[in-house]
Amino acid sequence: MFCEASGTCEHDALGNVRIAVVGGGIAGATAAYHLTELHPDAEVFLLEAEPVLAHHTTGRSAAIFVENLATPPNRIMLRAGRDFLWDPPEGLADHPILTHRTVMHVATEAQVGALEETYAAGQAVTTPSEWLTPEEAAVHFPPIRSELLAAAVLEPECADIDVGGLHQAYIRGMRRNGGTIATSRRVDAARPDGDGWRLDTTDGEVGADVLVNAAGSWGDLVAASAGVEPVGLQPNRRTAFMVNGPGVDATGWAFTIDAESRWYTKDDGPQMLCSLVEETPFEPCDVKPDEADVALAIERINEATTLAIRSVNSSWAGLRTFAPDRSLVIGPDPDQPAFVWCVGQGGCGIQTSAGAGRLLADLALGGKPSETFSGADISGLLPGRLRTHG
Repeated sequence: MFCEASGTCEHDALGNVRIAVVGGGIAGATAAYHLTELHPDAEVFLLEAEPVLAHHTTGRSAAIFVENLATPPNRIMLRAGRDFLWDPPEGLADHPILTHRTVMHVATEAQVGALEETYAAGQAVTTPSEWLTPEEAAVHFPPIRSELLAAAVLEPECADIDVGGLHQAYIRGMRRNGGTIATSRRVDAARPDGDGWRLDTTDGEVGADVLVNAAGSWGDLVAASAGVEPVGLQPNRRTAFMVNGPGVDATGWAFTIDAESRWYTKDDGPQMLCSLVEETPFEPCDVKPDEADVALAIERINEATTLAIRSVNSSWAGLRTFAPDRSLVIGPDPDQPAFVWCVGQGGCGIQTSAGAGRLLADLALGGKPSETFSGADISGLLPGRLRTHG
């Protein structure tokens, strides 16, 4: 139940904390779920600007669980949430969230330096990366032109992520725990109100004790509207598209990516999902795919493989939003503790979501990290690291 400016909340008499989560993508969904799990007496409500949840980046993600693509701080989140993704709590998911898949980085002679860096980083993950010959690479992805390769690196224990299923699991869980959702309710501004907030929304004012900023590409704008110093988020466009598959059973093929992240492709049923892997700086918006990026990706993939792509079945784009150091930003703002950040998901927001949601719930009301993060250095995730003042 929402707390309108003209009235009081049903739970006020019980002294319960009111927590507003702004944003209905994967960040807001995991935050809302974990807050309702860890703080069952709190009133948690999620506000989404669009008519449906997960309209922007989450709903357009080709997410894959791969530890070696995350920064060291983000790997803490990935490892903390691994068990949740492989085995969600009972009643949250109707089907498995993860499906095993390998990931392979391929390199020409000129790209071996980049491949060696990937391999070295991959020795520190849970299942170390493997160095492959060109002939071995062709076993994992038969369309690759192995004669053009110098080597490849295989990440053996990765997985495709059912993004919709995972998002729905969080939403189902938060609703089961008593959380509520309001769509088509954009937050235009937030004003301090005692120790909490008064939110100006498109459907009237809402009161909250704690504001969780899970607004994705709009995260710095939400902060600025609340008088909180932004953390320097940069949204980047990523275009993806679907093409016809090779006409053979591609089950078991690796998600294959260029060593310098110039293209990737993976089978998706009878089609192939492809991307230029570009990072084009953009303002927050409902971003559209770029035809030039699609054409360049096709050119590169056709040079490196025998897929012989001639046409595109569908295309889309999303914004991947990074903090300056490319790690997540989680926890209370150092200057305004009732303003809690959950942004900067970048390219790994889906796979880190379970861990990120738990850490946020631990910290949101002034608590300490739980045993889930025992021994982990979370300083590289806290918003204070990005402050421009001393």
